[in-house]
Amino acid sequence: MLVGGEGHPKGLEAGYFAKPTVFVNVSNDMTIAREEIFGPVLSVITYDTDEDAIRIANDSKYGLHGAVLGTDLTRARRAASQVRAGRVVINGMTDDPQAPWGGFKFSGVGREYGAYGISAFLETRAILEAA
Repeated sequence: MLVGGEGHPKGLEAGYFAKPTVFVNVSNDMTIAREEIFGPVLSVITYDTDEDAIRIANDSKYGLHGAVLGTDLTRARRAASQVRAGRVVINGMTDDPQAPWGGFKFSGVGREYGAYGISAFLETRAILEAA
């Protein structure tokens, strides 16, 4: 653990708040890297190549959201296109209500929002007639 940890953040002693916490020297086989943590926790996993980073990102049973950060947009777009997640953002959190929301693998099947979300409420049918 680099910073954070147990206890409440200063000024938020009452309620259910957790200190923002950063873990370093994490490998992808550790529990902290394999399980979903719903809180302000960051696990830093290093990589050597873009292919290694993509392999690490995809080596998960989850796939709700991903992010790629970088100054070379062509490189970032190439990496983002290979991450198996329902949404992948490049260089920051953006949202668009027209974009579908949903995950891959254990993070869900189906989509909300946009045209994909509306299709879940439609009943498509075909009427076929022999001549």
